[in-house]
Amino acid sequence: MKKGPEAFLKRLKRQPPRDLDAVVHGFHEAVFAKTDCLTCANCCKTTGPLWTERDKDRVAKRLGLKTADFEASYLRRDEEDDWVLKQLPCPFLESDNACSIYEDRPKACREYPHTDRVKQVQILELTAKNALVCPAVGEIVQRMEAIYAEKSATPAGRGTAAATPAPRRGRRR
Repeated sequence: MKKGPEAFLKRLKRQPPRDLDAVVHGFHEAVFAKTDCLTCANCCKTTGPLWTERDKDRVAKRLGLKTADFEASYLRRDEEDDWVLKQLPCPFLESDNACSIYEDRPKACREYPHTDRVKQVQILELTAKNALVCPAVGEIVQRMEAIYAEKSATPAGRGTAAATPAPRRGRRR
C-alpha cells in the first residue's frame, strides 16, 4: 500500500471530515508562526508559478519592460498553454532566498502553499505535491494524519467523516 501524503490525502478526500478547513487552517497558523521561509525557499528553487496576464503586466512594469519583452526574457508556454518560468530556480530569487519582486510577485506565489484557502478538500492533491516541496506543508500533513488517526480511533471520533458517518436523524418508524 502507498505511504506518504498522497495515500493519506486520497483517503481523506474520499471521506472528508466536516472540520477539515478549520483543522488545516489552525495547523497553517501554528506552523507558519514558527517557520521562516527564507531559510528554505524550496518552492522558488524547484517549482514555478503559473503567470496570469495581471502578473505579467505588473512584474513587467516593475522591471521597466514591455509585457512582450518580459515574456520573451523570462517565460514560456507549457504543454497546457500556461505561462511558466523558462528556468528554475526562479530568476527573481536572490542569494539570501529573498524575492527581488516580492511586492509584485505572482498571485500563485502570494497564495502558496494554499493551506489557508477554503474548501481544502478541493485541493488535497495539490497539498500532497506541496508537502513534498515545502517542509511546512509536510508538517501540516503530519499533524493532520495524527489528529484524524486519533479521531477515527476514538468513539468520539466516530461521528466525524474521518471515521464513520453520523447516523441520520429523523422520525423513527
